[in-house]
Amino acid sequence: MDKTGLVALIIGLVLCALGVYAIWIFLPYVITAVEGLIGVVVLLLGIMLVIFGALIFRD
Repeated sequence: MDKTGLVALIIGLVLCALGVYAIWIFLPYVITAVEGLIGVVVLLLGIMLVIFGALIFRD
């Protein structure tokens, strides 16, 4: 492993540790964001099914 790979590995580990710490500190906001993302996914899935149904119904 060369120096660049070692530096990238160390920086990646530090960033992962900081990310876990930030998630732990802001856990209520993370839960709210995940709930919101689930709502967005359900909305987009519903829109896609409506469009798909309309295209099939037209035939």
